[in-house]
Amino acid sequence: MAELVDRIDALPGRWARVAVDGAPAAGTGDLADSLVDPLRTRGRETVRVRTADYLRPASLRLEHGRRDPDSYYEGWFDLGGLTREVLDPLADGGSGEVLPALWDAEADRSPRLPGVPLPPRGVAIVDGPLLLGAGLPFDLTVHLWLPEAALHRLTPEAERWTLPAFQRYADEVSPLHLADHVVRVDRPGRPAVVDSLD
Repeated sequence: MAELVDRIDALPGRWARVAVDGAPAAGTGDLADSLVDPLRTRGRETVRVRTADYLRPASLRLEHGRRDPDSYYEGWFDLGGLTREVLDPLADGGSGEVLPALWDAEADRSPRLPGVPLPPRGVAIVDGPLLLGAGLPFDLTVHLWLPEAALHRLTPEAERWTLPAFQRYADEVSPLHLADHVVRVDRPGRPAVVDSLD
């Protein structure tokens, strides 16, 4: 997505913090990954962070069961840890050192990874669901939009229990209007930046 690369590259500041938000079915990881090499080609070292590596421990995340959409919406993701370990270090006066993963959900423990120092003009791209509306200090936000019918169709059966959480997100946060940029992704291989929602 050359247009998004241009917009990220134009961000001022010593570092840039970018959110690629959307339901798993929208392919946030794929789009975020596709931005890395073009940014590095422009001299902007880039680190990728997945919210799947910033989950809360299972004892907290699954307190109300494995398929509770309200728990998923309110308590699965460690946004405080994400702020502390990724976003705040890239603020003005920060250390510039980012922790790419805080929690290994499969092992249910910290992966104990070292921090990654980002040089000036470095970029952290964070992808995952439910990133907007929580006051996270991103410099640029991108929401990958799937119309409701496409979201239902593309969400695997085993994950459809999360759909009420995404409906709540749409109703309460309205990421289509909150994001800096919206990309429609229901046409395979043809993502499109949406300039108007009319």
